[in-house]
Amino acid sequence: LHLTPGPPPMDVRRRPGAAAADRPTKSRPAAAAAAAPAAAPGDLVLRPPNLRLVLAAMALFLAPFSYLAFVHYPLAADLRRSILICGAISLGGFFVVLRLIPVAARYLLRRGMFGKDINKKGLPMGEITVPESLGIVVGIVYLVIAILFQHFNFTADSIWLVEYNAALASVCFMILLGFIDDVLDIPWRVKLLLPTIAALPLLMAYAGGTSIIIPKPLASYVGVEVLELGWMYKLFMLLLAVFCTNSINIHAGLNGLEVGQTVVISAAVLIHNVMRIGSSKDLETQQAHAFSIYLVLPFLTTSLALLGFNWYPSSVFVGDTYTYFAGMTLAVVGILGHFSETLLLFFLPQVLNFLCSVPQLFHFVPCPRHRLPRFDTQTGLLTGTKDGNLVNIFLRLFGKCSEKSLCIRLLIFQVNLNCILAVNFIFL
Repeated sequence: LHLTPGPPPMDVRRRPGAAAADRPTKSRPAAAAAAAPAAAPGDLVLRPPNLRLVLAAMALFLAPFSYLAFVHYPLAADLRRSILICGAISLGGFFVVLRLIPVAARYLLRRGMFGKDINKKGLPMGEITVPESLGIVVGIVYLVIAILFQHFNFTADSIWLVEYNAALASVCFMILLGFIDDVLDIPWRVKLLLPTIAALPLLMAYAGGTSIIIPKPLASYVGVEVLELGWMYKLFMLLLAVFCTNSINIHAGLNGLEVGQTVVISAAVLIHNVMRIGSSKDLETQQAHAFSIYLVLPFLTTSLALLGFNWYPSSVFVGDTYTYFAGMTLAVVGILGHFSETLLLFFLPQVLNFLCSVPQLFHFVPCPRHRLPRFDTQTGLLTGTKDGNLVNIFLRLFGKCSEKSLCIRLLIFQVNLNCILAVNFIFL
């Protein structure tokens, strides 16, 4: 991030609360505006996005999906046409996000929505004001893509149209609430209620089955392959939405980690969907997983564009807007794709991080304001603390390392669990 000479940096106050402990500090707009004059839009020049990384990730994740959808499985011509249309619009969204992020960053910085990177405290990079809440750009572009896609794929009497619009309403609601959290700095205990409110349109419009499919390795222990939950299934849906949004929000604190983990999960979900379509003979199952593809494909491409700016060293912060938006989108994809119980397998690192964090999140043991590693300005390496999250656990287990190396290790861990364990476990 490069800033031309201008007014002195605005004051940055650390956020209270356990959830904020895993995220870079940010300021409240009102306090920042009172502390110093607003920066002019022309003062900010973002570092160009890391397109080499983004294109490599796009090839790595989309190539297997494309091969399965257009070569390996004999999918119907109409389905392939819809996937191609969705992919083309999603690719357009990728370039729109790349173009809009620098524009939005200037306005957010001018309004005092910025943060300073704690993991670089003591270095010149740690004193730079970094625009916050750039997830709002991805969320808006995603919604526009999803709405436009309706014109090409759904008719006015389509049975999926109601659930599709309900899904978009829940995602839109979550983007709004996430941005409100970025602006007002909502307490942690209130954050748990936000996904509950946003999930209401989806719960009210859901008309699918209320049973879950037990993974084959566990079916012999449960005694049935399909378990009927009845009204409890909607309760499960609600809890899933709450977990997905908050689990991404607390597994954070490193440049690129929030967006990186959602990209990996989205790619795994995308491949899972096409494998289910190719291996199933049931028309409703195929339609449900195709429905999921239409929702997750634009989410993957727009998130990849954001990753280019958020990768180490980050020139923008994604904010709670993105983590809430990402969690709700993935929850919607799993619920309406009728594999909500399977979605938890793709969240295994997040489940593990949550379980390790429970004692601190619920204040059974002291929880510091920021659960981040210690940064050594002499070596540039991070050292793990006693805090119970994966970021610090990895440092304690594998030793000191740079922020970039730690993020890569955590994402490799996510890829291994998603691709090697989850997908094989599902199709075993």
